[in-house]
Amino acid sequence: MQQDILINWSPQETRVAVVENGAVQELHVERTLERGRVGNIYLGRVSRVLPGMQSAFIDIGLERAAFLHVADVWQRQEGGEAPMFARKGEPPVPIEKQVFEGQSLMVQVIKDPIGSKGARLSTQISIAGRLLVFLPQDDHVGVSQKIPAGERDALRARLQALVGDKASGGGGGFILRTNGEDASDEELAEDIAYLRKTWTGIRQAAMRLPPLSLLYQDLNLLQRVLRDIVSEDTQGIRIDSREQFAALQQFGREFMPAAAAKLQLYKGERPIFDLFAIDEEIARALGRRVDLKSGGYLIVDQTEALTTIDVNTGGYVGARNFDDTIFKTNLEAAGAIARQLRLRNLGGIVIADFIDMLREDHKSAVLAEFKKQLARDRVKTMVGGFSQLGLVEMTRKRTRESLAHMLCEPCPTCHGVGEVKTARSVCYDILREVLREARQFNPREFRVIASPKVVELFLDEESQHLAGLSDFIGKPISLQSESSMGQEQYDIVLI
Repeated sequence: MQQDILINWSPQETRVAVVENGAVQELHVERTLERGRVGNIYLGRVSRVLPGMQSAFIDIGLERAAFLHVADVWQRQEGGEAPMFARKGEPPVPIEKQVFEGQSLMVQVIKDPIGSKGARLSTQISIAGRLLVFLPQDDHVGVSQKIPAGERDALRARLQALVGDKASGGGGGFILRTNGEDASDEELAEDIAYLRKTWTGIRQAAMRLPPLSLLYQDLNLLQRVLRDIVSEDTQGIRIDSREQFAALQQFGREFMPAAAAKLQLYKGERPIFDLFAIDEEIARALGRRVDLKSGGYLIVDQTEALTTIDVNTGGYVGARNFDDTIFKTNLEAAGAIARQLRLRNLGGIVIADFIDMLREDHKSAVLAEFKKQLARDRVKTMVGGFSQLGLVEMTRKRTRESLAHMLCEPCPTCHGVGEVKTARSVCYDILREVLREARQFNPREFRVIASPKVVELFLDEESQHLAGLSDFIGKPISLQSESSMGQEQYDIVLI
């Protein structure tokens, strides 16, 4: 599988596209004025403790208070066990016994503010390096689950020897990342030293700075590309800024030499995103409808609670019989849905409504294909089977805003509903409002100011009803068209 990474940089915005076999799979956008905060470490202040929710609100200097749940409060583990194993089956200590209002607390952002929700925090600090992840509060040494099981024990023993124990001035929790599988002892020791130095700087800043201070900022998007996105399949990383290319080369040579070797400066005349029509792909990713090659299509609806994806056969009638047509559409849709989740960065609960299949082997094949396509996702996913109603429920971890939430805002006319009242409905609302006003007040005249479409309807089809109301209340009703008004907006002026 051939993977290319294209980076379009400008002072106000950085855009990264991950392209596999000519098709865009992922899009990452970071704006200078709206930079994500996941991974940042703050010295926060507890503003409210809510025992009923087993959570606390922490002020970290953002517009909205951030959220800390009891499950994300770090507790020292005996015997250096990993926290997820140590706490299994044990109820957590109530949050009101662990934090109190006004307390200064070192916290790390694990989820960006999304919609009306504030950022989610954890008191378990983790600092990612080139080869390792450092957990300074723990003593557990672990290895990435993506590394084959047969190699993990040997790697863990090597890492344990390098980390040492507290008595010899070492210790601390470390997890070996996937790209550290083939690293030498010298490289691992360098990463350990770098991470410990970073942590010392954070602790000193926490003692020196006042509450609501930023203690540590995670890498920017360009640097995270080298750290997190580059893999063995990556053929090249093309960037269209000479200045950023030089900065990224320097950073890469120091921390990620293998990734830095793949960096290329793009000097073409055409914009870099035009190479694979990425801007067109972004425009399509903001729409509801996704066309499939066979003639079928998907309808993607993102709501507050969940995302629904509906599969339709559309114009596809190419198979031998109806069952095969449905099966082939669903198979193609399984790959398309997995790609759309990555492309649009949809998180939370996702419900896929595949076309109903009668045969169990067809259902199994579609589900297997869906799981296979989702396995390529860098973000953690969980998939259930077909429900009684023929739906597939799944979850995808959400850490940042979706593409639509980042690039768009609710429509000022319909306020995000997607529908507005018909002009006729608005006409009848106006007639009722005029009658209500006529019973309360006694003006010389009523003037209705509304959108051109509503005024046009009053002058044409609804003229009889308007004249009838004018005779009934015994007052003239004049009309004024206002092009700046939305269809549902109107004013009634008493003259």
